[in-house]
Amino acid sequence: MSIFDKIASNEESKFALEAQHEFKAEARRNKYLAKWAADLFGYDEDKTSKYILEVIASDMEEAGDDDVFRKLRADFDKEGYEMTDSALRAKMAECLYQARNEVHDELYGE
Repeated sequence: MSIFDKIASNEESKFALEAQHEFKAEARRNKYLAKWAADLFGYDEDKTSKYILEVIASDMEEAGDDDVFRKLRADFDKEGYEMTDSALRAKMAECLYQARNEVHDELYGE
């Protein structure tokens, strides 16, 4: 195996590992978002658990965050809970930041 092949292989491994970490962080973000929204909606524990699964599943519709945003936006509207798009996106960013930090800390012990 040439040095170029080794470099390429290492880069592919690094990319795959980073993608796996990001997937974990996004799933955790979705859990946090669902819990936050369920608390605002006044859901009980059972309904909250089901709602978390719904939000996580909604992220499988397409690449990116728009599918999760649409799910939450529709649910806020359905529940009659006033939430601006910018506030919802800010909460999504906040939860992703928290989730990324937690995943990093778990993996690298910092």
